[in-house]
Amino acid sequence: MAPRSLRVTFLGNDPWSVPSLEAVRGSGHRVGLVLTRGPRPGRRGSGSIPTAVAQAATRLDLPLTEADTVRTGRGLEALTGSSPEVLVVVAYGEILPPSVLELPTVAAVNVHFSLLPELRGASPVQQALLRGFERTGVTTMLMEEGPDTGPILRQRAEPIRDEDDAGRLGGRLARIGGDLLVASLEDLAEGTARPRPQDASRATFAPKLHPEDRRIDWQVPAEDVVNRVRAFGPEPGALTAFRGAPLKVLRAAASPERGSPGVVVSAGEGGLVVAAARGAVALLQVAPAGKREMSGVAFVRGRRPQLGERLA
Repeated sequence: MAPRSLRVTFLGNDPWSVPSLEAVRGSGHRVGLVLTRGPRPGRRGSGSIPTAVAQAATRLDLPLTEADTVRTGRGLEALTGSSPEVLVVVAYGEILPPSVLELPTVAAVNVHFSLLPELRGASPVQQALLRGFERTGVTTMLMEEGPDTGPILRQRAEPIRDEDDAGRLGGRLARIGGDLLVASLEDLAEGTARPRPQDASRATFAPKLHPEDRRIDWQVPAEDVVNRVRAFGPEPGALTAFRGAPLKVLRAAASPERGSPGVVVSAGEGGLVVAAARGAVALLQVAPAGKREMSGVAFVRGRRPQLGERLA
C-alpha cells in the first residue's frame, strides 16, 4: 500500500528554508499553502524584494500568502483556511502560540539546524562556529510552546569543515534538513514516528546575534577571531576598523606570528596579518567601507598598511 499523502502548510522566510520546501514539493505530499512575510525594501532603491521562500513558491507554482504574522489577521486566516494536516516550520522567525500549533490535525514539525537539545535558539549555525564546534547537525521535532523544546523525530550529525563559514555550513545543513523533513513526514504518514523527549539537562542556547556581535576583539586568541569571522561570513561580515574607517573581514586564518593585539605585524605579498592576544590573524578577504570585497593582498597593495599600525 502506498504511504498516505499528507496535506502540508509551510512556514518559512530564509534561503535556508527553501531546500525543505523543495523537498516536500518533490516528495508526493501536498503543499496546500506557503506562508512567508511580505516583501522588504531592497538596497539603494531597488524596490521591494520578496523572501526567498516567496520566490521559491512562485517558481514551484505553489499557493502563496505573504503576511508578516500568522498570529492574527490575514496570515492566521490563510493558515486556518488551508486546513493543514502537518504544519512545517523552517527558519520562520516567529514564536507560534498554542492556538496556531494546535491547528494541524497530525503534527506541527520544525526543522532546526543543530543537534537538539544543543544550541536551542535563533542562531545555531553561527553559534556553532563562534564556539569552535567540530560538528553540529539537524533535528526535526514536534513543536510545542517552549522554544525548540519539543520531542525529537529525527537527527543527523554533520562535521564542521575547516573551510566552513555560516553561509557554507548553513547551506549544507539546509539541504540535510530537507531530506530529514521528508523522512519525518513519511514516519508520520505511516504511523511509525517515535518522538523522543529532549534531555533538558543537556540544553545549551544560541541566542539571537546583534550588530555589535560582529565587532572583532583583538584581545582574544587568534582562533577566536577566526571563529567570529566564520560565524558572520559571508554576510554581513565581521567588523573591525582601519585608519578610522570600517573594514569588513569576510575570510581569515590563524597565523603563528606574534605582536601587540590589533597591530599589523605583516603587510606584503603574503597579505595583511594582524596580531591577536595569542598568535595572529591573516585577513584573506576584506571589504573596505563602500568598496567591493577584495583579497588581503589587494588590500595591502591599495592601502599600503604599515607595520605597527593598529586596527580597532
